[in-house]
Amino acid sequence: MGLVEDIRISRAPALGFVAMALVWGCFAAQVPVIKAQIGASDAAYGASFLVSSIGAISAMWLAPLVDRRLGALSLALSSAAMVACMLFVSFSSLIAVFTFGMFLTAAASGIADILLNTRLAESEALRGRPLMNLNHAVYSFSFAGAALVTGMAREAGFTPVQVFCIVTAVIWTLCFLMVAPHRHTAGEPALSAAAGRVIVWLAGLVFLVGFMAEQAVEGWSALHLERTLGGGAAQGALGPAVLGVTMGIGRIIGQSVAARLSETVIIAAACTIAAIGTATAALAPTLTVAYLGFAILGLGVSVVVPISMALIGRVVPQSDRVAAIGRASVVGYGAFLFGPSMMGLTADLYGLRASFLMLAVMLLLVAVILVPVMNRRLRAGRSSGARPHP
Repeated sequence: MGLVEDIRISRAPALGFVAMALVWGCFAAQVPVIKAQIGASDAAYGASFLVSSIGAISAMWLAPLVDRRLGALSLALSSAAMVACMLFVSFSSLIAVFTFGMFLTAAASGIADILLNTRLAESEALRGRPLMNLNHAVYSFSFAGAALVTGMAREAGFTPVQVFCIVTAVIWTLCFLMVAPHRHTAGEPALSAAAGRVIVWLAGLVFLVGFMAEQAVEGWSALHLERTLGGGAAQGALGPAVLGVTMGIGRIIGQSVAARLSETVIIAAACTIAAIGTATAALAPTLTVAYLGFAILGLGVSVVVPISMALIGRVVPQSDRVAAIGRASVVGYGAFLFGPSMMGLTADLYGLRASFLMLAVMLLLVAVILVPVMNRRLRAGRSSGARPHP
């Protein structure tokens, strides 16, 4: 079965990832102008995400309820709400209005994220083949394209409001193709119930660092390239665009690697590669070296969250997947709660180079501390009597 067939059987989640990428890719490329529009310092801008991310974390607990009430329409409606809220953000001229709009956007995006990954986990269980990396690659390539086009639009004089009016029209059109009913599968989970719960929380910590790395590039790379290294608007927009392209490539590679190596081996290797890339970007003396660092970071971090999502889908029963992915995502979305304020405060005190170096250390800690703990719990869970995953 080829990539085209894999995309076909996961059409609705794939389109949902396109919608999410358009929203956040366009936003990432406009961070400098939006930040100037609301008149925020680095610390204040980062702190605004501390408040807005509460929306994402709260929404994680609401995702199972939304899924039950809206059923097959849940993906389409959450995606439509997400872009509508970001359109509201684009009108902001005050940091309070910006923060409120981002709160709403993050809430809708959080619900959509859980529903997308749950549908993919169900499809993986039904088809018996990996789909997470491929669909997350769709997000990455779409994110890169959105960031590049938005960067060119900035150079041409388009305002954030104009950009997001266009994006809203595109996403609302795609929503008609996002109807996605559940795909129920029979069978037992790969681990005992207790071991599965532990793995869910450990995977959430992996999400936390993975999302923090992604968010750091999406939210701060343009500032690093423009302010620290003297780039222009288009050169700054290349930061998130490079991340998107290399994450897409990494996830396409991960699609084949996932069938050959264990999840924990992939996570450890990916975090190590991402740490090297982050440190390279942080210490870069020129724009070219910074782009190289962000490219290495993208290749490494690309598979961290999708592989962890797939692991959760494998170790918990079908009836618990929405709730399990929601619990792990609550932990992971702490990256959007603490990450921006941590990056902003560190940047205010020591500069953006120090912010990215701090992130590199966190990625290494996942590889050398967290992954070995996950391996021990997986072995313990399999030996407790659960049927092993074929």
